[in-house]
Amino acid sequence: MSTNTSNINIVWLKRDLRLEDNEAIANALATGKRTLILYAFEKILLEDNHYSTRHWNFIKESLRDLNQQLKPYNSKILTVEADIILVINQLMSSYTIRDIYSHQETGILVTYNRDKSFKRFCKNNLITWHENIHNGVQRGLQNREQWNQKCNEFFEIEPLKFSPANNQLLTITEIENLESLLPKASLDTPKDAIFQKGGRTIGLKYLDSFLSKRYVNYMQHISKPALARKGCSRISPYIAWGNLSIREVYRQAYFLKQTATKKKDLEAFMSRLRWQAHFIQKFEMEHTMENESVNKGFHKLKKDISIKYQIAWQTGQTGFPLIDACMRCLIETGYLNFRMRALVVSFFTHNLWQPWQDASQHLSQMFLDFEPGIHFPQLQMQAGETGTNMLRIYNPIKNSLEHDPDAIFIKKWVPELKDLDIAFAHEPYLMTDMEQQLYNFELGKDYPYPIVDMDTTRKKASNTLWKLRKNKKVKEESLRILKKHTFKD
Repeated sequence: MSTNTSNINIVWLKRDLRLEDNEAIANALATGKRTLILYAFEKILLEDNHYSTRHWNFIKESLRDLNQQLKPYNSKILTVEADIILVINQLMSSYTIRDIYSHQETGILVTYNRDKSFKRFCKNNLITWHENIHNGVQRGLQNREQWNQKCNEFFEIEPLKFSPANNQLLTITEIENLESLLPKASLDTPKDAIFQKGGRTIGLKYLDSFLSKRYVNYMQHISKPALARKGCSRISPYIAWGNLSIREVYRQAYFLKQTATKKKDLEAFMSRLRWQAHFIQKFEMEHTMENESVNKGFHKLKKDISIKYQIAWQTGQTGFPLIDACMRCLIETGYLNFRMRALVVSFFTHNLWQPWQDASQHLSQMFLDFEPGIHFPQLQMQAGETGTNMLRIYNPIKNSLEHDPDAIFIKKWVPELKDLDIAFAHEPYLMTDMEQQLYNFELGKDYPYPIVDMDTTRKKASNTLWKLRKNKKVKEESLRILKKHTFKD
């Protein structure tokens, strides 16, 4: 390809895989310059243990969907498998690049360090890197003074339209020429996986079905492991990977609420959209949360590692049916409702007495909607290591009886229990030898005995954590955290 000295904009997509309400794209197009939209599968993320194949497949499906949307514009996404600096370096041999647009990513440590390197690269090459805030999260804040007001202002902005001028986007032919110069990424994905499929088109279908009819059961079903699969919105992966913007979802719900018959359900849903921004903002301001407790007083808490316990938990072989059903469901589908997520983390950190850090990567790999800004704060909150939140140690049997009373969820995901009476499906370890013979079922063979005693482990965790909360360092840190993250409008 001959060198082309024309000056173009680059839009670098990250977790904003959409054309509509994408400020980076809107800002690039507003300049009037020709624009190339780029996605890079970076080695630092492909090899990072927080991610798994299910994430990359979701992204690939999202990119294929974007390419369908770009067909009427005779364009597509330049998709490569290479580190971003290598990609831009190669593109500079074909085009003059003075401006790159993207959103500020509240990601894991490797993306933060990558962004620092990329900023130096841009400066050294006389490139202006334009970063816009994402979903209301503000960078560089020392406290929450005015944050709520700024977040409100963000949510009130009319969603941005995708409206390129004629021939403003690089053509498919131009992009295919560039692909011949760069390591091209395959967008092929398996057809038989039962995960939610990526892409804005499907994300909008989930949103539309929720707001048109499913939302009416939101509050009633939100805590139920089986019913929540339809009663909740199920748009979390589409928000996490940016197929939908939090702002457009919030505004649709807001306008629907004006005429809705079940306003409280919509209000509860909208409240959680706002809390999403709050938790990501917290992670943005406390980036060490990825690896250590935000409350430094808990750094002295040491737990004995048990690989045996951890593997049993990961594979759904703990002997506690609801825990095992949740973990197996997560492996197969990538989804659990919020209460069940809290339950499995509580069990891991309190009853198994394992450090939350050892659950982090497994869960991030399993959650299709892995969002760092939600993931790490929630892990620590459920582990009881913030010092600011109520200590909650969930009882899996109580939750099982309350939220899956007919054992429908349990029997679906732990099929070895499907022929037992409901009472035994909840607590198979209560079966006598005679009852086991009656059901042709053998504890320890067909299904494991409980790997820990609930009462003993709960008491140990509760006593240890409550005692630590009285520690001077924990109290000082709790005050620091509250002062830093309490809204002050």
